[in-house]
Amino acid sequence: MKSATDPVENLAQLIACPSVTPAEAGALTALESMLAPLGFSVERPVFSEEGTPDVENLYARRSGNGPHLMFAGHTDVVPVGDEAAWKFPPFSAAIHNGQMYGRGAVDMKGGVACFTAAVARHITKHGSLKGSISFLITGDEEGPSINGTGKLLEWAKAKGESWDAAIVGEPTNPDKLGDMIKIGRRGSLSGTITVNGVQGHAAYPHLADNPVRGLVTLLDSLLYPALDKGTKDFQATNLEVTTMDVGNPAVNVIPAKATATFNIRYNDSWTDETLMAEIHNRLDRAAGRRKLRPGRKTPVNYELTWRDRPSHVFLTHDDKLVGTLTKSVEAVIGRRPQLSTSGGTSDARFIKDYCPVVEFGLVGKTMHMVDERVDIADLETLTQIYERFIEDFLA
Repeated sequence: MKSATDPVENLAQLIACPSVTPAEAGALTALESMLAPLGFSVERPVFSEEGTPDVENLYARRSGNGPHLMFAGHTDVVPVGDEAAWKFPPFSAAIHNGQMYGRGAVDMKGGVACFTAAVARHITKHGSLKGSISFLITGDEEGPSINGTGKLLEWAKAKGESWDAAIVGEPTNPDKLGDMIKIGRRGSLSGTITVNGVQGHAAYPHLADNPVRGLVTLLDSLLYPALDKGTKDFQATNLEVTTMDVGNPAVNVIPAKATATFNIRYNDSWTDETLMAEIHNRLDRAAGRRKLRPGRKTPVNYELTWRDRPSHVFLTHDDKLVGTLTKSVEAVIGRRPQLSTSGGTSDARFIKDYCPVVEFGLVGKTMHMVDERVDIADLETLTQIYERFIEDFLA
């Protein structure tokens, strides 16, 4: 077993495992082989739920007297796409011009590799930990996120585990390493509107009721006016219509039904309950409008279905966690990172219910792309930042 202190070697081992979600494909085994020699106890529970694939996860802990720091992340990756379009095979971990190529290089096997190297260096230097460190790693972040981090946290808590802080190694930096620490995330809420009409001939609209007219009216009420103007810590809440369908291939038939799905990324002006109420109110008011339905006295006949498991908005206020990580970045890179709540959701949305959490990892420019890659120099720099953070946080 080679030393786990080298993030480049760690990452090469992880990329070599074709762990396209939800397949483990050896990635957790590779990580266990790095952590076990460092004195970590490792468990790999598998979680199941009807209608979703079984997922293997990893929980590793090395205990000491002091704070308990969690590092969270995932080893599953998105599909490679057109493999022939890659400059190098996507699981070869090829190095070219100072960069390592491979699916998961930045999202987020690179973060896992660097934190593992940082812990290995810390233990090599000190021989022990002043506190406890645990790795909470899932194979379900890029999938449904049902049999992964959420259940792994519940499982660990039931065993008596608790944490003082957590860092998620997602690729948070937009351009250069040290640009950004994520200290919160917007919430995410999705729903589907179904408008029921009366099918008929397009030449005889008075004998039918076109549901598309009603659907356009309802969607307009959701898009205008804006839901809010943003807050001190978050950008404005945004609603996007993501699908529309009538299931009608004929050009001369008024359809019987029209559906649209929307997603809302919302700030701390709202909870999922208050936002749902606002959407219902807007739709109810709009349903009676006649502008696009001349001669119709009845309101638009619609149904609204909410998708399961909304992601809740959160903001981390923990001064020790945020301050220590900020100072660690400054100490290694020489500039202060921006504290941000931008972007989509991550597994931090589950962790926030157990302890304060922030996200910091590599530059994310190539994540999910063909030729996903990471600068070799960034792997070393991120490892140094993590090592400094571990030293100062546990102290």
